[in-house]
Amino acid sequence: MSTKTDKIDRLAQLTQLNEATVGASLWREAFRRLKASKMAVIGAVVIALFVVVSVIGPWIAPYSPTAQDWRGEVLSNQGQFVGMRGENWFGLDHLGRDLFSRMLVGARQTLLVGVVSMLIGLVLGALIGMLSGAAATLGGKPGQRIDTVVMRFIDIMLSLPSLLLAVSVAAVMGQSLTTVMIAVGVVQIPIFARLLRGSMLAQGGADYVLAAKALGVRKKRIVVTQILPNSLSPVIVQATLSLATAIIEAAALSYLGLGNPDPAIPEWGVMLSQAQRFFDNEPMMAVYPAVGIIITALGFTLLGEAMREALDPKLRG
Repeated sequence: MSTKTDKIDRLAQLTQLNEATVGASLWREAFRRLKASKMAVIGAVVIALFVVVSVIGPWIAPYSPTAQDWRGEVLSNQGQFVGMRGENWFGLDHLGRDLFSRMLVGARQTLLVGVVSMLIGLVLGALIGMLSGAAATLGGKPGQRIDTVVMRFIDIMLSLPSLLLAVSVAAVMGQSLTTVMIAVGVVQIPIFARLLRGSMLAQGGADYVLAAKALGVRKKRIVVTQILPNSLSPVIVQATLSLATAIIEAAALSYLGLGNPDPAIPEWGVMLSQAQRFFDNEPMMAVYPAVGIIITALGFTLLGEAMREALDPKLRG
């Protein structure tokens, strides 16, 4: 758990360098470094392709993802499947449905789960982190005690394996797509909470905060208009990284049977779960959704890591 919290705390400190020392604004300098980073470019291209496919997938899919038009050609009980061919670029699944069409349509469902899960974690985690950070920064001794209690609870959540926590939440709530989104979002809450709180603590001793106090500005106004806006940079970076984690964990929950109860609705995690029974006879049924999940998660990870490095004062040239 210490390794996880150390990484979060380090990210919270990355944007606290005085902008005057670099001769340009923080984000302008970071963007310049991003444009020169091959890792960032590759990640951005992968993400752009994934988003485009997610948006237009249902319209460019050659066939309906639920139509079993070739059911008579597939005998799954006898190990007879149809692989790649002219009319079915990725072949057919065990019910005679076009795999290429299901991959295209399933991308939207996968993106939806990842984005909603990340937003749940971001909003709730940022709210907790903001309250805890404000209490610790400007709340005096009572605020520091509140911050200590909240952070111990957050540390307990961080100490639990993320997938185990997500499975526990999903098992309690029952099988549904909403359950997957909430379960994965809950896993993200402590990460965003600790990150924003650490960033706000780092900003709490800045000159502009001391000046605002000296001028008699109300503490609530200092937090909302000064400390919070200047503490969001690492949270934005973490949101990109969390999208990759959310997609992988949502796919894992679907693979374990805790996802959408309707198997007819294409989603890459569900497709991977359905394909495991036929892996010996037709492994490509599992390879396609697995590769889609891996490449998409890799794209978000590459961009997120590049953003982290671009914001790191130690790596600036």
